[in-house]
Amino acid sequence: MSLPQHADVHDNFDPVALEADILDGSLKGGLNVCHELCDKWAGDPQKVALYYETDEGGEGVLTFHELKEQSARFANYLDGLGIGRGDRVAGLLPRGPELLIVIAGTLRVGAVYQPLFTAFGSGAIEYRLERAATRLVVTDATNCPKLDDVEACCPVLCVGAPEVAANTESGGVSREAADFYPALASQAADFEPVMITGDDPFLQMFTSGTVGKAKGVAVPARALLAFYIYMKYAVGLRDDDVFWNVADPGWAYGLYYAVVGPLLMGHATHFYPGAFTPESTYAMIRKYGITNLAAAPTAYRVLKANDEVLPPGENLGLRAASSAGEPLNPEVVNWIRERFHCEVTDHYGQTETGMTCCNFHELEHPVRAGAMGYSSPGHRIVALDEQYEEVGEGEVGQIAVDVEASPLFHFDGYTWSEKNPFVNGYYLTGDMAIAHGDGSFSFSGRDDDIITTSGYRVGPADVENTLLEHAAVAESGVVAKPDEQRGAIIKAYVVIKADYARVDPKDLQDELKELVRRRLSAHAFPRDITFVDELPKTPSGKIQRFVLRHQASEEPHA
Repeated sequence: MSLPQHADVHDNFDPVALEADILDGSLKGGLNVCHELCDKWAGDPQKVALYYETDEGGEGVLTFHELKEQSARFANYLDGLGIGRGDRVAGLLPRGPELLIVIAGTLRVGAVYQPLFTAFGSGAIEYRLERAATRLVVTDATNCPKLDDVEACCPVLCVGAPEVAANTESGGVSREAADFYPALASQAADFEPVMITGDDPFLQMFTSGTVGKAKGVAVPARALLAFYIYMKYAVGLRDDDVFWNVADPGWAYGLYYAVVGPLLMGHATHFYPGAFTPESTYAMIRKYGITNLAAAPTAYRVLKANDEVLPPGENLGLRAASSAGEPLNPEVVNWIRERFHCEVTDHYGQTETGMTCCNFHELEHPVRAGAMGYSSPGHRIVALDEQYEEVGEGEVGQIAVDVEASPLFHFDGYTWSEKNPFVNGYYLTGDMAIAHGDGSFSFSGRDDDIITTSGYRVGPADVENTLLEHAAVAESGVVAKPDEQRGAIIKAYVVIKADYARVDPKDLQDELKELVRRRLSAHAFPRDITFVDELPKTPSGKIQRFVLRHQASEEPHA
């Protein structure tokens, strides 16, 4: 099969034609995102939107027709609460049909869906709900108790609320959570979609920073065009593919490209609610006949490290594999080619921008080993020096988006103006890359202190501030420490107060790890903690994380 040339598609890209081709509505005249993701595909009552597994080992399907009806019921429920266009509705839910219903119903009423990762602790949840002035949070029996520690929590809708009341030690849910399915059952199964414009937000994301709390990213509806381009050309999603994106929709890659992207194309997606293991991954691929797989590099590294789980010579039937979140090393790429009998392509992007620089399954272009690829159609990616000039071949610069030359660039700035990342007409990513002179780039690291561990981006300041909540901690410095399987782990250097000098170090380490797990997130706790007398600082008192990073890199790897 002959593929289009990347240069031809990129250089002749027409956003107006794309909009007319894929959207029923209009970015200027009005559209409803739920209609574009669901209603337009609901005419065929058998057309499946979601295949899902359950924690109990069961399985199920949700058709586009069922999703349309259930999202209408949820939209009516929201409307009854006075929630509508522009309001934030949060989902603290595992990967199941309820998550899709909440997303679609929120978008149907013109509101903005806000994901909450189920591993978040109460502190991370509280900050996001307060910052976004969230009007409703939908959760389940497992996660609902986390909201008891959230100050001034908004109303709660819970899947299985009566069971929560019966199983909590306090004898009930302190937030008087309504029960999800009975609440929906009392609502009408039709609701006229509320129209918004392409500049109106439909997703409210948060992204970690090096200073202060996570920054808000409101994703406008015009981002649908960029999501479609990524799915069509980079992921290479074809009509006859069976697609599974392993990423959790509590994060950008999972929400953008395991939910919005495939549904926008009228394509079924797959949810597996359990923890990632090689055994469960291969079981899903075999059971559903997955042909197109997307996952973070950590997932592929874990599969390679457990090579014995995949029987020698077995062909899983994969046609294409995609990776995003951090660079893939050549050993993993070669292993996937040998064991999966398909190519894996590396993709680069951010919460703010979506995926902007990729190796494409459905476009022809030279392939450079280890490179993150070429500008996605609708974007012009460059690398800039310290004077914000584009670097030459073989030089390293900060990855940036040429805004004027990128009609699909959709980031309007942080929701509450926490930071200004725009300079001289460029959006600055904070990431560094080598420019190869042919339009391709290779990732070379962060230009700041953001930690990428197992594909999750963690702001060191969040971890440091959480550690300081412990009475024993005087100061803390948090950095990335190299790790073969996770890419990096979170390493904390902690100065303890004199009063606690005689506390058992192991006990204190365990307490600090559990504190971060509970208050911040299960993926953000420091796996390695070293107690020190002092931290390296600048004359103005700022922690020199680069010194700590060097020290961590010299230590034995975990």
